[in-house]
Amino acid sequence: MLPSSMKSYIIRWLEDHRALVVCAFCLPASFLFTLLLRLRAFARRLTSDPQRHDSAVRRIQSQVLEWNKLPSKNKRLLCTSRPNWLSLSITFFQKHLHHQVPIPLYDILELDEEAGTVRVEPMVTIGDITRYLIPKGYSLAVTIELDDATLGGLALGTGMSTHSHKAGLYHETITSYEVVLGDGSLVTATATNEYSDLYKALPWSHGSLGFLVALTLKIVKVKPYIRIKYTPVRGQKNYCDLIRKLSGTHEAEPTRHPDYIEGTIFSKDEAVVMTGEYADYDGRLAVNHCSSWYKPWFYKHVESFLEEGEKEELIPLRDYLLRHNRPIFWVVEDMIPFGNNALFRLFFGWLLPPKPAFLKFTTTPGVRAYTFTRQVFQDIVLPIQELEKQIELASQLFEKFPLLVYPCRIIDHGPLSGQLRRPHAKYLVPGTNYAMYNDLGVYGVPGKVKHKKPYNAVAAMREMERFTRDVGGYSFLYADIFMDREEFGQMFDLSLYDAVRTKYMAQGAFPHLYDKVKPEIDVFSIGERNVIRGQ
Repeated sequence: MLPSSMKSYIIRWLEDHRALVVCAFCLPASFLFTLLLRLRAFARRLTSDPQRHDSAVRRIQSQVLEWNKLPSKNKRLLCTSRPNWLSLSITFFQKHLHHQVPIPLYDILELDEEAGTVRVEPMVTIGDITRYLIPKGYSLAVTIELDDATLGGLALGTGMSTHSHKAGLYHETITSYEVVLGDGSLVTATATNEYSDLYKALPWSHGSLGFLVALTLKIVKVKPYIRIKYTPVRGQKNYCDLIRKLSGTHEAEPTRHPDYIEGTIFSKDEAVVMTGEYADYDGRLAVNHCSSWYKPWFYKHVESFLEEGEKEELIPLRDYLLRHNRPIFWVVEDMIPFGNNALFRLFFGWLLPPKPAFLKFTTTPGVRAYTFTRQVFQDIVLPIQELEKQIELASQLFEKFPLLVYPCRIIDHGPLSGQLRRPHAKYLVPGTNYAMYNDLGVYGVPGKVKHKKPYNAVAAMREMERFTRDVGGYSFLYADIFMDREEFGQMFDLSLYDAVRTKYMAQGAFPHLYDKVKPEIDVFSIGERNVIRGQ
């Protein structure tokens, strides 16, 4: 066993030479890992048959029925057998302590152009659905920017995109869920049928109410390009006001709002606001295949307009939808500071991004405990009227730029309408039943860590969560949370959720939501032991 001084030296060396380690080992290994996953997916597609869906669901039901026959002392709570490393969640749920059920459901089942919907199995990914829909002239109403995200994971978690100021959160685009319950029965939940209470509680439930076996989502007609306009703005109030104006924070339709809106905040005083519209080819505008391996990382391309000034261009739709995939927004820069160099992109850009599944696959408990205090991955849904306060607090706590801002419509569905608390009346857009919120994305290594300043990850995140609760916001639950059970119940409304757990046999069959999403490590004790004291 290595002495502690040697272990500390190795850790410091790895931190100081992180780019070398990533380039020499992680990228090649991740590439090979990705090839293996693609071969597995290809083999699965060769044997794919949507007609087998019903028999696959019956097998899942039979396994749940067999579980119900077990003696009480032998029963462990149910979960899927999908490995943790395939999930985009940062946490590592303790599946080995649960009764695991395989959910081998990877098919696109039906496109209904007349109804404007697509029915899919839960393991279909964003990459799968964009490759299927876009050539047919369609897209999901909400498409997040990561190729590997599954539609089922997003359905039971959440997601948003730069179209969410019109479409709302991802779950607002789901018309039905098909779920195997804790007693083995199969039900289809919609907003208007007898299972409407289950329909409302499934979003943000993270697999704690049943096994999702299919879902139906709204699709929208699209054109082959996005005509995108980059507007650099200086002055915090100026760019915050512009984002609010474009998204319709203070005025409802029929005022025309762009199809896509995104803000990238490069400092407290500088941002680039992007607006996009569906478009056909226009020879007067340059075409930017921005997701190609040799192209500048998208956020770096965006940053260039702070100097160049306002500009328009065309981006092919699939390139646009996956524009943040290669640099994982801007996380890869912390791993490879020279990764956007033109020569690096030319010779090695095809190796990017490092596969999130590979990074999780190679994460040991020790690495997990060490790194969670030295990086931040958070998406937080907050009232857009408080945007200045969000940016001020995030910059103070994390000293991390850029920050991501997506405006998002949060609909007030009335009491007992799910885990999201109703938006406060003061935030509602006049004359509507919705408020304009935004996703605040904070990703990467905090500046305080980079510059070896004192930094307490637990204290910083708890302060961010306190602010989020105070203004009626919500933390995305794919990321580490630092709330205790009581604070979690203050942020989320669990009234309907708890009633649904009892009514639909989830109590005693599936883990509770808080237990499903809380970090598998003791964030408080590890956080205190790993406070960065500064140098």
